[in-house]
Amino acid sequence: MAQNPVIFFDGVCNLCNASVQFAIKHDKKNVFKFTALQGAYARTILPKYNVDLTKIDSIILVENNHLYTKSSAALKIARKLNGFWPLLYGFIIIPKFVRDWFYDIIAKNRYKWWGKQQSCWVPTPELKEKFYN
Repeated sequence: MAQNPVIFFDGVCNLCNASVQFAIKHDKKNVFKFTALQGAYARTILPKYNVDLTKIDSIILVENNHLYTKSSAALKIARKLNGFWPLLYGFIIIPKFVRDWFYDIIAKNRYKWWGKQQSCWVPTPELKEKFYN
């Protein structure tokens, strides 16, 4: 398993791709690695955490052999970004079922509201080392 925390994202979701690009921009210390849920790396790693790739509609963070989904993953990611973004981690005090209720509304409507690509986003050559296939 990778030393860096790995962010698994929906590679065809426009919102998810924009979120990954945002994370890359604010990850000045190169903390994170990234990979699409549709890729070979996800198919290899996530079943070890009992993740059914046909049913997942969440961003996933794997860090120190722990798997985080939905709002918990988003908040743990924000905590490691540069700038004021770590302040968002304060929302972790809100019960997970409440945070995830809002997350689920967005996840359920992400294709309708932000659109969907025909194929996974391909990183630029400069960003390739941040990604697993």
